[in-house]
Amino acid sequence: MERPRPAGRGTPGSLVAGALLWAALALPALTADRLGLNEPRPLWLQLAGLGVLAAAVALCRRQPLASFALTAGLSLVTAPALFTVSYGPALGTFALLLGLRADRARPAAAAFAAVGVAGTARIALVGVDPAPEWLVMTGTLLFGCVFPWLGGRYWRQSRALTEAGWQRAARLEDEQRHAEERARLRERARIAQDMHDSLGHELSLIALRAAALQVAPDLAGHHRAAAADLRAAAADATDRLHRIIGVLREDDEPVPLAPAGESVEALVARAAESGLPVRWESPDAAPAPEPGGIAERLMHRVVREALTNAARHAPGAPVVVAVTGQAHGTTVTVTNGRATEESTPSSGGSGLLGLRAAVTAVGGEFRAGPHGEGFRVRAYVPAQQTAVAVPRTPAAPFALARRRVALGLGAAAGAGVVLVGAAFGWYAYTETHSVLDPGAYAQLRPGTPYDEVARVLPDRSVADPPAERAPAPPKGADCRYYRSSGELLVSVDHFRLCFDQEGRLVAKDVVPRAGLSGEGREEYEEFAR
Repeated sequence: MERPRPAGRGTPGSLVAGALLWAALALPALTADRLGLNEPRPLWLQLAGLGVLAAAVALCRRQPLASFALTAGLSLVTAPALFTVSYGPALGTFALLLGLRADRARPAAAAFAAVGVAGTARIALVGVDPAPEWLVMTGTLLFGCVFPWLGGRYWRQSRALTEAGWQRAARLEDEQRHAEERARLRERARIAQDMHDSLGHELSLIALRAAALQVAPDLAGHHRAAAADLRAAAADATDRLHRIIGVLREDDEPVPLAPAGESVEALVARAAESGLPVRWESPDAAPAPEPGGIAERLMHRVVREALTNAARHAPGAPVVVAVTGQAHGTTVTVTNGRATEESTPSSGGSGLLGLRAAVTAVGGEFRAGPHGEGFRVRAYVPAQQTAVAVPRTPAAPFALARRRVALGLGAAAGAGVVLVGAAFGWYAYTETHSVLDPGAYAQLRPGTPYDEVARVLPDRSVADPPAERAPAPPKGADCRYYRSSGELLVSVDHFRLCFDQEGRLVAKDVVPRAGLSGEGREEYEEFAR
């Protein structure tokens, strides 16, 4: 089976996409000169620009930095201020792809700095009006290069964060599924343990009733033997139940807190009716635990486990259950004396360990151990206070990363808008203040002294004259160019006035706009006749 080639490396789809990208970027390069948005360039220079764009498109996938460098160099060669209508879209596009596809930011920052240094040096060497050209170059670098690059970085981070978010969601789903399975198994173990505690207690009471029946004086011998067998069977069933259910309990696992269905006092009374010598000590005037609450259910568990252990391990011993209410909780104490009858051998259980874990889990205290000739279990259960927890929203790292990128985009956009606005304002000022009225131009006559000509001239002359479209100037003359109208961002006709060394007007010419035939020259030459 043939292994598929990775996308972006010679696949038909990538070739078609590259061809479409090149066509889109080549369109302004071919039409800007014809529309008068740029000064006309030789055909070989236009073809060289298209070749550089083709090389940049071919390298943009695997070497986006090289693509941006080629386009930036082409823009600097075409215009010292870096901004051109022909290659401006390509410059922004490759800056965007650089941010989207480059892993590191430092090479891109170094490239931007190199472009800025090269542009500044070229403006200083060949620039006509350095101040506005440097402003345009800086604004283009920030607004047309850095801003798209930051947009590409933000796009890249958004895709990475989205992918990481989906992976995290899948991982959380797996963890939740495993947690639900563990909770289901734990709940099964809790149910089994609850059955063990409840049935164990009931079987202990059955054994007590069988023991009382066994010692009844008016019972026949064979019935006495049956009662003894019943007592032994109940004790053996309790022990087997503990061994079977005990394997499901984890170490120090809290006992289940299912509702007991009866109060602690009712539990003690039922045990006394079954023949257990137990005595209940009434609580004092302090507040008792809330019925059905966690404290009351824990106390029920503690007393039931203690009574079960007393019946199994110390049969016939007197048992005292005392409950003491306090301001911040309740203490229950179950104390039994020395056994007066022979106990049935049984293995040690984990009921007291589970009780200790359950009591300490709610902030209480649990103690169990020998006391005098018997055994004592004491548990302090604090009163449960209902507290409303206000969850704190943790700081999201994804939102923080997006905020940093947004701030960077906003700063670059603001700086670019300010610089481009300042450069455009200076451009508009210089262009509108270098306009010579066509009527005033028509009244000028060769041989007029400069002082008389200066009365109708504007404040400034054109900083970037179209000298390549003008006829050869007179030898030794000082020529100045003026615009025929104040239209911006389009090519207009220019007037050229040449003065000799004595300051007299020796020649006046009309330089037609880019792409215009000689009819424009003839139209304005009518004013000179």
